Amino acid sequence: MPPLVFSEAMRDIDLFVGVTSIAADPDWTDAGPGRSYWERAGFAELTESAASRRDALERIVPRLEIADRCSLDGRFLVVRGDLRTYRIHLGSANILMEPDGSYLCVVPVRDKRDKDDGRVFLPFEDDRLSLILSKAFLLAADTRITDGSILAQITRS
Repeated sequence: MPPLVFSEAMRDIDLFVGVTSIAADPDWTDAGPGRSYWERAGFAELTESAASRRDALERIVPRLEIADRCSLDGRFLVVRGDLRTYRIHLGSANILMEPDGSYLCVVPVRDKRDKDDGRVFLPFEDDRLSLILSKAFLLAADTRITDGSILAQITRS
């Protein structure tokens, strides 16, 4: 098989698997057998793109106004709020709360127009870095959060 044909075929397969995987879905909430896979994949070792994201954050975080509340620890951006400390995974942007490691579901608001604009989700063309940073700013000021569903998760014991 010619190398170019093989490369394109593998790229198509990778795109298919990436788009259809529940690990790429930040809204996944099913408690069925897929849940353990989603949890493993959502906090897994960093991929090459996530490692690049970590490199970018090493340069960006010290320049932020919340720099004193943030640190990088392995595959997580650790954000110290007033109510809790949060660990944002650099690959998935999923959040774990300390001290108990519980999951915090913070999903970006989706505009109704997003569903009708004809765009196709491509996992390598995402805005994960901006999502991680926006979550960091939100959680660094956790006492100012007004969303009831987020607050209920943070304050549960």
